[in-house]
Amino acid sequence: MNRGRAWLDRLIAWSPVLLLGAFAALTYWLNAQVQPGTGKFDGSGRHDTDLYIEDFKAVSLDAEGRVRQSIVARLARHYPDDDTTEFDSPLITFSDPGKPPVSIAADRGMITGDQKNAYFMGNVKGVRAAAADERDKGPIVVTSEYLHVLPKEDKIETDKPVTISDPRGIINATGMEFDNKAKTFKFKSRVSGQLQPNK
Repeated sequence: MNRGRAWLDRLIAWSPVLLLGAFAALTYWLNAQVQPGTGKFDGSGRHDTDLYIEDFKAVSLDAEGRVRQSIVARLARHYPDDDTTEFDSPLITFSDPGKPPVSIAADRGMITGDQKNAYFMGNVKGVRAAAADERDKGPIVVTSEYLHVLPKEDKIETDKPVTISDPRGIINATGMEFDNKAKTFKFKSRVSGQLQPNK
């Protein structure tokens, strides 16, 4: 009888603690039910700028320290949610060894975090300098309102109206693919213009 009474006294003494523990467990469970499963309250779900740089300049070097890519812009903004960077008045230059330099300027630009895609919008002008063996042909100039650049593939494309000019003449088209490695243009539709044959 004394043992049973001692156990009951002990249970009564611990009852506030057990009650608080049960209440805490219930509160935790209710909170888990009303919270979204992966929601965070740190702002990472919003497309907000976490970095803002005026007079932006950056270069990318190869293993031998040569400049392979450079970019300057009046303003750069980085967004952590999708790791993109947007630019105002960007000028990007690709200068791989053994290839003619290619530069692109525009009103606005955006580069993905993996640097596989760059997009240029508004008064876009791309210039491919003449290679050492084609100095008499001069640079090739591409103008459009939109260009999609794939730096790692060395390609430029657009589905918008585009004008391509060099000392031989001019071509207008809607939609274009330019492969800098193969030195080829592919036009999609509404092609017109005039080119003088190579001498």
